[in-house]
Amino acid sequence: MRAVLTLILIFIGVSPFFATAAAPGAGQQLQALIARAWRQHLANNPLEASLEGYHRYDGLWPDPSLARQRREAREAGENLAALKRIEPADLTPAEQLDYRLFEYRLRDEIAGYTQKDGALLLINQLWGPQLLGTTAKQLRFETPADYHNWIKRLRTIGHYLDAFTRRLQRGLRRGVSQPRSIMQRVPAEIAGEISPDPEKSPFYAPFRRMPETISAARQSWLRAQAKAAIVQEVNPAYKRFARFINKVYIPRARTSVGVAALPGGRAYYRYLVQHFTTTTMTPAQIHGLGLREVARIRAKMEQLFHHIGFKGSYREFLRYLRTDPKFYYARPATLLEAYRAAAKKVDPYLVKIVGTWMLPRVPYGVRPIPAALAPNTYPAYSVPPAGDGSVAGYVGVNLYRPRTRPKYDIQVLMCHEGRPGHQLQIPLAMALRHLPPFRRFAYYNVYGEGWALYAETLCNELGLYDNPYSRFGYLNYQMWRAVRLVVDTGIHSGGWSRERAIRYMEENTALSDQNITNEVNRYIAWPGQALSYLIGELHILKLRDEAKRELGTKYSLRDFDDVVLGEGSLPMPVLTDVVNRWIAHTLAGRPAEQLPYARRPRSLN
Repeated sequence: MRAVLTLILIFIGVSPFFATAAAPGAGQQLQALIARAWRQHLANNPLEASLEGYHRYDGLWPDPSLARQRREAREAGENLAALKRIEPADLTPAEQLDYRLFEYRLRDEIAGYTQKDGALLLINQLWGPQLLGTTAKQLRFETPADYHNWIKRLRTIGHYLDAFTRRLQRGLRRGVSQPRSIMQRVPAEIAGEISPDPEKSPFYAPFRRMPETISAARQSWLRAQAKAAIVQEVNPAYKRFARFINKVYIPRARTSVGVAALPGGRAYYRYLVQHFTTTTMTPAQIHGLGLREVARIRAKMEQLFHHIGFKGSYREFLRYLRTDPKFYYARPATLLEAYRAAAKKVDPYLVKIVGTWMLPRVPYGVRPIPAALAPNTYPAYSVPPAGDGSVAGYVGVNLYRPRTRPKYDIQVLMCHEGRPGHQLQIPLAMALRHLPPFRRFAYYNVYGEGWALYAETLCNELGLYDNPYSRFGYLNYQMWRAVRLVVDTGIHSGGWSRERAIRYMEENTALSDQNITNEVNRYIAWPGQALSYLIGELHILKLRDEAKRELGTKYSLRDFDDVVLGEGSLPMPVLTDVVNRWIAHTLAGRPAEQLPYARRPRSLN
């Protein structure tokens, strides 16, 4: 009905979407302000700038100090004040969308700066300076300057780690820390960054194979400089950091697991819920939604395992899946081959999901997750390509203990992390060069993870889960994300213990014990983020159902997906408006090129 009402408004001439020409100067003011804020962002985040293809700050580490956070807060406040001096009515519809998203970003940043001092989310078993050795895989190494800049980073890593240590010490003095139970996993990760033989150091990886365009003499000199930096700076810096984590941080880390136990923790969690979901839902509402979704999906799972012919109970079926060797590969190499085959299997189906103008131009690969990280991390994760296209993206897959990585999860996992999931959505957003950079590189968790979970459903609808166990794997992954709603809110708002969360996941999912333990540790370390997946997918599916109902024969899956992807990552309220305006536009019989926000090219080539 909303789309019909919008159509009526268009016909009677009161639609705000098809505004008259912008007043002179308003659009230029907006874009100048956005450009200034983007330059500030790159200067404040030099490593992120390098990863996104902006190389002015190559060679620098970010500043982890509270002074930097205060500077960013001040800049955000100044930019918001300047934005409010621009009248949205004087902008074109496309510029109004930029305005809305820029304002949303600034307000969210300002809200975040008021919460704690940031020490809580600086480090855990999933991210932090103890994992910097993997960063080189995402950086460009083509010219001598690229190698010089990496050596510069190696030479200054001690200053970065020492500043990081001071920030964590400040958090401890304020009673802000990660739980001891998860920080006890960090020392082994730090140890993986220290290598007595510099040539075996993860920081030396870019020097093992260097471009032939660099002379042999220069290569030899660069390698010598890198080895010296590792011996003289990297190893000593990480040894100091290890002593701090082991002797100071872990003994003083909190024994509670829920963020509500921190001073002001309940307000902080409410902020995180809104930040990660871009909704006004409360923790109690999300917990209730999770319980309903668990019941709904469990009914589907029970129906499927009875169809398979299993005669036992639901719990007995889960135990069967976890323990029967036929569901697992014995060797890591065989498991890796299966992941790569599953990734390739999707490609022929992409033309049914998105228009040809959206087909990805940037390749991606499938690589093992480094052995030092694998015991504590996800079953798989997606690493996007460099923003300038100089480095391909990849999906990291976990080969640790292959008998905990079931075959029936492989295809659904690759649909999520590969294509049509993250390795479609993120590179495509980066390629939308008609959008301001802050939108091309934006990542709203509820949108990005919601799309990737929706991609799992697309693969189901297209028949990629071609046997009953693979289809059960798809339902198991949907259940996994429903359980997250219950467990995350239970831990951080409901006072759940770690043991209760593990038990709830064991009772409701077919995940292995290894994955369940890592997942619960993840929710403890990263409050609120796990809520974004199912909330995002349910929102996209609701919008799709509305589009089907209102458009009838004019509905097309490819057109819908193009609209969902075509403006980059969006908060859910903005995505709703974009889809509704497309519905109204389609009902009015207007071509896609005349969409209110249309600035997209016919091709991304």
